Amino acid sequence: MRRRFIADTWSPQTGRPTHAALTGGQAAHLARVLRAQPGQDFDVVAKGFLHRAEITAVSDTEVKFVLHEELEADAALPIHLLLAIFKFDHFEWAIEKATELGVARITPILARRTEKHLTLAAPKRAERWRRIALESSKQSRRTDIPEIADPTPLPAALTHESAPLRILLSEAEQSLTLTAALNQQPATSNQQLALAIGPEGGWTPEEMAAFTTHAWTHVTLGPRILRAETAAIAAIAIASTYFTS
Repeated sequence: MRRRFIADTWSPQTGRPTHAALTGGQAAHLARVLRAQPGQDFDVVAKGFLHRAEITAVSDTEVKFVLHEELEADAALPIHLLLAIFKFDHFEWAIEKATELGVARITPILARRTEKHLTLAAPKRAERWRRIALESSKQSRRTDIPEIADPTPLPAALTHESAPLRILLSEAEQSLTLTAALNQQPATSNQQLALAIGPEGGWTPEEMAAFTTHAWTHVTLGPRILRAETAAIAAIAIASTYFTS
């Protein structure tokens, strides 16, 4: 199995790319660690398309490719994960695993019960979270990188959410399960799902009311109280069967 890389640049900018390049750390890894040479083949993702790619030039700062045939690749799950910010090490683990599972977008949410020091520090962590998503995409052989939004206050996120199917994991809900809520919807390949996971301590009553106002369906994962990162991964795994069944 050929190694897979996600291109840093490609050309042309419009239409299907025919050439691509890796720069920075990726180029250095290919040149110094893998000792890549012109003529070698790798799988390269450029502009969301997966290609068999042949190296044409190698340096420590840039590795250039000509892109050959396009290869079959799985699309991202049409899931927008709204994940309330919690302890950064656990939050970053959740980003990594959500990326591996295939979500299309992740929005870090600033909730009322997000700890103040995390709220203040979150904007400076956004680029780190995007790097984690990039590395996880490469590791899991995705053909795209999930969009990681800047940390967003919950009211703004609710106002701008456009997915027709909106589901909130709620400790207060006792009867409607995530599986049942999904099965009530017609399964279509282009259905968009927004999935919200609360912070440690849960959503406030005012936030729960705001979700209801914006037509979110409240669901449960069962009787156990799960950590936020565990709930996120369990919910994504359940939702993925809805899109792949």
